[in-house]
Amino acid sequence: MTSKVEIYTWTYCPFCIRAKALLDKKGVDYEDYVIDGDEVARSAMAERSHGSRSLPQIFINDLHIGGCDDLHDLDRQGILDNLLAK
Repeated sequence: MTSKVEIYTWTYCPFCIRAKALLDKKGVDYEDYVIDGDEVARSAMAERSHGSRSLPQIFINDLHIGGCDDLHDLDRQGILDNLLAK
């Protein structure tokens, strides 16, 4: 089974680009919700991420991972691959 990965981004956000680059490097398919200037979508994202409004916001199998730094921290700790394999 492949994990369901979702990421909320802005087109030119350097942290969003960096997070997607890591997912791409790992060969992960993900749903990219580009919410440039869409305040309704950003509010929905914030509700889903327990109030976080910064970008990106990343979810794996509906589990809120956090942002770019959180994703990279999970990778450094050796946890990310296990999350992606579930």
